[in-house]
Amino acid sequence: MKGWKHFCTITRHKMMVMKYCFRVGLYKQGLLHDLSKYSLTEFKTGLKYYQGNRSPNNAEREELGYSLAWLHHKGRNKHHNEYWVDYDIRGGRTLAGMKMPERYVVEMFLDRIAASKNYQKQAYTDRSPLIYYENGREYVVMHDQSRELLERLLFMLAEQGEEETLQYIKNQLLK
Repeated sequence: MKGWKHFCTITRHKMMVMKYCFRVGLYKQGLLHDLSKYSLTEFKTGLKYYQGNRSPNNAEREELGYSLAWLHHKGRNKHHNEYWVDYDIRGGRTLAGMKMPERYVVEMFLDRIAASKNYQKQAYTDRSPLIYYENGREYVVMHDQSRELLERLLFMLAEQGEEETLQYIKNQLLK
């Protein structure tokens, strides 16, 4: 039963992101979004740790001290800022966020909307993705320009709503 619920959760999320990607013209990204969640490495974590109100990766992380599913996922999906973390050639051996192509920042933004809607259900508002982001912002390693774009989109969503933000992305940002 947990396996079926996990499958439904990730499929509902994937379909929601796909719908948003299609609305802004990111057709290929919409089709390919989060396919790795169906891989054995990631799916078995969902089978074991599914709870329905948060990512199974967090439960795996709490039990093991790391999440193998997350390490697998972030290394295969360019819409995660962690995919773009590398050694900073200007700073020696420190890690830094590399600049993300705008289309992946947009997919990350859309992913945050879908995740918030998926887990919060009726409690979701257009401010929910921003609140979630702000709660962990200090721990996010991201290139300054990528961070600025993500934050601009999150604030726009919170203040102007979903429709206006999606129209801005489609007609101005991605043109």
